[in-house]
Amino acid sequence: MKMNRLTTWIGISLVLGVIVGYACNTLAPSPAAAKEIAGYFSILTDIFLRMIKMIIAPLVFATLVAGLANMGDSKAVGRIGGRALAWFIGASFCSLLIGLVFANVLRPGDALSVPLPESAAGLNLKTSALNLKDFITHVFPKSIMEAMAANEILQILVFAVFFGLALGNLHNQAARSLVNTMDEVVHVMLKVTDYVMRFAPFGVFGAVASAITTNGLGMLAIFGKFMLSFYIALAVLWGLLILAGYLILGKDIFRLLKLVRGPMLVGFSTASSESVYPKLMEQLEKFGIKNRVTGFVLPLGYSFNLDGSMMYTTFLALFIAQAYDIPMSLTAQITMLLVLMVSSKGIAGVPRSSLVVVAAVLPMFNLPEAGIMLVLGIDHFLDMGRTVTNVLGNAIATSVVAKWENAIEPVDPLLAESEESLPEPEYTGISTAGQAQASAFAAAPVPENAVTQGA
Repeated sequence: MKMNRLTTWIGISLVLGVIVGYACNTLAPSPAAAKEIAGYFSILTDIFLRMIKMIIAPLVFATLVAGLANMGDSKAVGRIGGRALAWFIGASFCSLLIGLVFANVLRPGDALSVPLPESAAGLNLKTSALNLKDFITHVFPKSIMEAMAANEILQILVFAVFFGLALGNLHNQAARSLVNTMDEVVHVMLKVTDYVMRFAPFGVFGAVASAITTNGLGMLAIFGKFMLSFYIALAVLWGLLILAGYLILGKDIFRLLKLVRGPMLVGFSTASSESVYPKLMEQLEKFGIKNRVTGFVLPLGYSFNLDGSMMYTTFLALFIAQAYDIPMSLTAQITMLLVLMVSSKGIAGVPRSSLVVVAAVLPMFNLPEAGIMLVLGIDHFLDMGRTVTNVLGNAIATSVVAKWENAIEPVDPLLAESEESLPEPEYTGISTAGQAQASAFAAAPVPENAVTQGA
């Protein structure tokens, strides 16, 4: 299958990136030279991520507007949003708790054998802006153009909700024409996504080769126990997410995992959630989820449902406490879990987002911020695991909400497995109610004062 072919090429690129990166790191005459060589590899990744970013804003906006306009009921928006947030909160709490439990059981910080830094000099993390007040106000855009230029998904979502609901409540032919146009924009953007994803193997190669060239494989050996402990905790979180999905989706959860394996591999290789968003949306459509659910829940999940990143915050905070031999009582740990539950909701899209949250919370519990410096060298390899877990968590969350909404329709298995987009009718995002409404518009007489296309 073509999708299998793309996944194979991404896997080959990942292996080649490790080999070439290790060779460059070994042969480079100095760390400065290795860093310069890594900069050339990162060009491929930068180009790929730039192409991804250029399609996120129009794809999110068009999908949301088309889905909401055809939903025909503003109460459905609140119901879907409420169900999504309920799942997000439950998944977030479980993620944080797993990180806390495994950090206590495996205690990776006890085995640290490298000297600890005395200060956090050079640590470029903007923690001062991390507070609930700024996050709430930041959700609402002051300019939709500015939000789209910065790819602020949550701000785009807020504007699209207002725009889509308003468009759905305008009962005239001009409004229906605009809805149909938005449906076509969704179809076009998904085709653009197919073209962009063909560059994914190059982006994956550049990302891995750059990281290995700069840091080498030696850092992985030094922090081996920490990384192994973290990935064991991630595996348990994966099992919990898949089990929860199985309880609701049944055996379809395995079909979902098969469909999203490609986006998950891209997310793991690039350590970027943005690189996955367009293709993940397309694969969820092939799973049979209607656009009105995918277009609303998935961008919401990118802001509120970062399971891997959230688990890492408690895991890293306790690792730092162990590395400095600072005891933390059970009460303090539970308090930290609750603080992270709230503070981690405002950092989506921020570079090194998990580190930003941890650096902001550490002083509250008398833990040195300099501990962040311990993991900066290997953070890319940890971020790979966090990202692929975020992708899995959002894929399952969107599918579960769609199941609750009875918004999953069967898709031909051969078509779902192909690399091509679904036929245009599948991507219109028009629900049965929307189609009936469109038919009613076509059949009903147009009032004299109505605005028509020819006006």
